[in-house]
Amino acid sequence: MINIGIIGGSGYTAGELIRILMFHPNAKLDFVYSTTNAGKPLSVAHNDLLGDIEMDFTDTVNPNVNVLFLCLGHGKSKSFLEQNQLASHTKIIDLGNDFRLLKDKEFNGKSFVYGLPELNKSDIKNAQFIANPGCFATAIQLALLPLAEAKLLHNDVHINATTGSTGAGVSPSETTHFSWRSNNMSHYKAFDHQHLGEINQTVNQLQSEYKDELIFVPNRGDFARGIFATLYTTVEESLEDIVAKYEAFYKDQPFVTVTTTGINMKQVVQTNKCIISLMKKGNRLLITSIIDNLVKGASGQAIQNMNLMFGLAESTGLHLKPSGF
Repeated sequence: MINIGIIGGSGYTAGELIRILMFHPNAKLDFVYSTTNAGKPLSVAHNDLLGDIEMDFTDTVNPNVNVLFLCLGHGKSKSFLEQNQLASHTKIIDLGNDFRLLKDKEFNGKSFVYGLPELNKSDIKNAQFIANPGCFATAIQLALLPLAEAKLLHNDVHINATTGSTGAGVSPSETTHFSWRSNNMSHYKAFDHQHLGEINQTVNQLQSEYKDELIFVPNRGDFARGIFATLYTTVEESLEDIVAKYEAFYKDQPFVTVTTTGINMKQVVQTNKCIISLMKKGNRLLITSIIDNLVKGASGQAIQNMNLMFGLAESTGLHLKPSGF
């Protein structure tokens, strides 16, 4: 069994980790660390777990677990690792953004691998430290990887993506308050979202000569979870040729499905799936990419990475059914 610890146990991503790991055949949850809820049942923060798991939060870290998931606020993973000594065998999967960029991958003798399985699977299998991708970054990168590998990106890519309120984290704010979010919509960090760094980095990993711009407008949606991303750019190849390239790229990837039909977000909510739809009019290619921001965009992908790191089938424990309606 894989002995597991979770740091930052009160947030949404930790709650999703616990929900999925409870039914993972190779996982044993050793502790869930939270200074604000230490000594209280997990269901205090995650009421969907009431009656399913008898465990309390703790403010003590077991340094000898096999794998540690860091579910801390962005920028806080470094300080945690500086203050806590872990066993030499402990693997770390960071769900924050501290180590995603190449310039940040080396830290205190640890070298972090960017954990997008559809791109870096072989490196993930041999890694001890993983930087889990961001949610928007996951949806957008999966939409673009086949084009980049085929060297078909020759112009700006226009991206419009909408995320649910859980993408902002568990702490309430003006723009996550129900009375503000309900029947409302807005964009934020237009053209300058923090996930652009890792998206550009990945595109250049496959198509180093791409120097045009990824023009990204992120939106807040009137729903709790999911990401619906649309991207368009100009591509000369026929739709049939493009579909063939996408299907070939993802043929061995269990969580990515390619289609030419219309898709909707409820097909992926509460799953580790990404569904990509391709449409073309003239030389304009429209790519739609949908994921659950908390699962494939965070905790599910982190468990997918854990499976690869421990030599398991990457879909182990991740056969999750979408809400559907």
